[in-house]
Amino acid sequence: MFYRLLKYVILGPLLRLLFRPRIEGLEHIPESGAAIVAGNHLSFADHFLMPAIIKRRITFLAKAEYFTGPGLKGRFTAAFFRSAGQIPVDRSGKEAGQAAIREGLGVLRRGELLGIYPEGTRSHDGRLYKGKVGVAAMALKAGAPVVPCAMIGTFEAQPPGQVIPTMRRVTIRFGKPIDFSRYAGMDGEKAILRAATDEIMYAILELSGQEYVDKYAALVKAEAEEEKARKFPRLPLS
Repeated sequence: MFYRLLKYVILGPLLRLLFRPRIEGLEHIPESGAAIVAGNHLSFADHFLMPAIIKRRITFLAKAEYFTGPGLKGRFTAAFFRSAGQIPVDRSGKEAGQAAIREGLGVLRRGELLGIYPEGTRSHDGRLYKGKVGVAAMALKAGAPVVPCAMIGTFEAQPPGQVIPTMRRVTIRFGKPIDFSRYAGMDGEKAILRAATDEIMYAILELSGQEYVDKYAALVKAEAEEEKARKFPRLPLS
């Protein structure tokens, strides 16, 4: 009930007014059955824009930090994300990744639509980064097609660190579903998972026109923070 209220009454109309989204390729979203929508991730607004324009309900794997914040604000945020149908994902290690795959497979085995950002985190500079293989593992295990999606303009509308988005038009572009049935039964092979993931990322790249970086976004972020700390070290407190 709350999901429908958000989509059709509260957030949906507000987001359409703010961003006036131009939608392309919506016909590529299957009308029924399990499917994965895999997109680039440029802005906090992405979490809500895509569900607002897709007719079917879509469940996203969202970072666990959204569900564990302290105080009243943390409790409100957690309740909001749960009510919106989001599933918390712990990104702290290999076992956590396996737990996320199990959660995602549960959604797909119910014949539902699963949303995922293969980069694993928001892009800090607007570029597209190397995808993690969890998306391919779920697609192969569930036998589900993957619909690539590109968010265009959301980074400029609400870059990382900006709380209130800028009113500007964005584009949401969906590509043709990618069928990985040729890899059936090969979900345990690392080379196959890597190849399938790279195929998904290339499809997103073609839709988005972003610059591609063949490194994980989290690693590049960490390197940038280390470089910043070296250039601008904290002065000792007197």
